Amino acid sequence: MPETSFRIRWPDGVEEDCYSPSTVIHDHLKAGQTYRVDDFDLRSRTALDLAARRVEAKYGFRCSSADAQAAKLAIAIARYKPEETIRCLTIR
Repeated sequence: MPETSFRIRWPDGVEEDCYSPSTVIHDHLKAGQTYRVDDFDLRSRTALDLAARRVEAKYGFRCSSADAQAAKLAIAIARYKPEETIRCLTIR
């Protein structure tokens, strides 16, 4: 599976590199797009869950790195208001 990384900018201006074990992230986030925090939460959780399930279908176990990335994002998302925005800077 082609690994994919995506860089985001949180509402406070902090930038973070994130990981997906699959290109499925392209179906849910677009580089250069800004998302409300609540929308980004749903999109990123959905994409990372699908990525982890793709790994499971191929190898017989979920991708722990995708699950860890989703958990890390959830912790950070909790610091912001739903109407604030997150920008997806790049997807590679």
